[in-house]
Amino acid sequence: MFNKKKRAQVMAAIRSSGNKGTELKLVSIMRAHSIKGWRRKQRLLGKPDFLFRGQRLAVFVDGCFWHGCPKHGRKPGSNRGFWLAKLRRNKRRDKLVNRTLREMGWRILRFWAHDLKTCARVAVRLKQHLKCA
Repeated sequence: MFNKKKRAQVMAAIRSSGNKGTELKLVSIMRAHSIKGWRRKQRLLGKPDFLFRGQRLAVFVDGCFWHGCPKHGRKPGSNRGFWLAKLRRNKRRDKLVNRTLREMGWRILRFWAHDLKTCARVAVRLKQHLKCA
């Protein structure tokens, strides 16, 4: 679709926080369903998108492309070697973060970006994990 220069600009513009399609969507879901007690931008390994410190629950919202969603993650067409290696590293890092945080006593909840389209289901999952604390 884009030449190399334009593709580099597009990819560089993608931010890891404050993304309207993911994090801010989850904020709106939590507010709409009166889910309270969460914090953003807290310092913890793996930089969870949301923390419920009292319940020791770390919540991540993973983009389908960046984290290799089996449903919607697509394989890049250009510079394939670079991107496939990058996506493998991302998946490996996610597993390491999950394992390490669990060893530290945290519980982990991960949502795919596409999960956020079903607001009620996301809210139910969150509430279930918060009750388990």
